[in-house]
Amino acid sequence: MADNINTAIIERLEKVVETLQENSVKMGQLLAVHNEKLDKQDRVDEVLFEKLDNLSKDMSRETTAIKKGCERDIRMVDERLRVMEKKMWSIFGALSIISFLVSPVGQRIIKPILTNGNASAMLIEPLGSDEFPRHKVY
Repeated sequence: MADNINTAIIERLEKVVETLQENSVKMGQLLAVHNEKLDKQDRVDEVLFEKLDNLSKDMSRETTAIKKGCERDIRMVDERLRVMEKKMWSIFGALSIISFLVSPVGQRIIKPILTNGNASAMLIEPLGSDEFPRHKVY
């Protein structure tokens, strides 16, 4: 009877060992699949990070180009505004001078400069002719 018990225990232990061996093989297979998936994910991550780096470089390059274009446009607008401002001030100055010359104060200052106080014009009517009055300017 003790032999039967020992044999039963040994058979049971053998089944447990076989089951553990099968489980160990299955676990090894699962780990191999898991490692393969991790390796594949690492390769995918490398590709994604490379794409991100390229995208970042492209975006940086485009941003630099846009910045240079904006700076160029700002300089062009600034130069045009400077030219317009110079023209505006020139026109303002000319209008100020013309306004002063046309004003009564300007007329009093300019009139003596433009006219000679000695020279004057006189109208003299001819004597004795009534048909067509003619005036002579001296």
